[in-house]
Amino acid sequence: MLNSNKSKILLVYTGGTIGMVKDYDSGALRAFNFDKLLKSIPELNQLDCGIKALSFKEPIDSSNMDPQHWIKIAKIIEENYEDHDGFVVLHGSDTMSYTASALSFLLENLSKPVILTGSQLPIGDLRTDAKENLITSIQIAALKEKGKSVVQEVGLYFEYKLYRGNRTTKINAEHFQAFASLNFPHLIESGVHLNVFKEYLYRHKNRRQLVIHEQMDNNVAVLKLFPGIGEKVLYSVLNTEGLKALILETYGSGNAPTETWFLEAIKKAIKKGVHVINVTQCSGGSVIMGQYETSAQLKKIQVINGKDVTTEAAVTKAMYMLGAGISDKLFKTIFETPLRGEMH
Repeated sequence: MLNSNKSKILLVYTGGTIGMVKDYDSGALRAFNFDKLLKSIPELNQLDCGIKALSFKEPIDSSNMDPQHWIKIAKIIEENYEDHDGFVVLHGSDTMSYTASALSFLLENLSKPVILTGSQLPIGDLRTDAKENLITSIQIAALKEKGKSVVQEVGLYFEYKLYRGNRTTKINAEHFQAFASLNFPHLIESGVHLNVFKEYLYRHKNRRQLVIHEQMDNNVAVLKLFPGIGEKVLYSVLNTEGLKALILETYGSGNAPTETWFLEAIKKAIKKGVHVINVTQCSGGSVIMGQYETSAQLKKIQVINGKDVTTEAAVTKAMYMLGAGISDKLFKTIFETPLRGEMH
């Protein structure tokens, strides 16, 4: 039987719509006072767990989220790791999938839940989705079985579903169901009961101590292919000063133009030490290098196979690996290996 055993949960507010309240005189949104959290949301008192809240000194819109903020969140979790059983990170939805992916890499050997959530409407709005998302995220973070956390990974909870964080993408700017995980099933579904799909939960093979990584290298670019993409565009991106990795969003199962200029430019960049990673620009599905002639050439010149990874996870994995100082020789092999359940 799943229960919380009076779990201690830390809420970390970074910014975003969920932490806003509407000033009914002016109609403007302002940051919510998290010191008054329990008073403002009395339902939280009914939860069978202890809740502590802390906020970024200056909450940010998630459009301003960057690697330094990811490291800051990871450090907050590290500092409070021994004293808490689970963590709920309140975050703007626009870049939530990037943050969830980044945290999955920065928090190595995680054995407690880190649940990201947010909302499409502010917490004070009559029709808000914030309360349900917040309350259920706390319940999920508090779930224990035989004294151990049920969820032991970075998850993203939105609109009745918990997803593996590094498998998600924001798919809608207006619907309450704003996220999807098209290449991996959801982990928990909230209905009358919390239905936990244990077979999909991430489990570490070895029980090791939590390791926090504090370096990310953002010398990474993303280039989405489109019919008519020009030689000058490709050349300018590949020759960006300091570029170390390029996420190439290709067609379908990893296909790209077969023109000589295109392949030569990619080949030259790889020889120069730029890691070129092939991910599909489709919402779901996987790169299968060599399935068609249009990807066989990319395979031949040692383009990295991104398999079924999301662009968000590819970007943050590349930043993490570059920050960790992975050698050029090992980079391709390690990138093509699942590190946190981010790819098959």
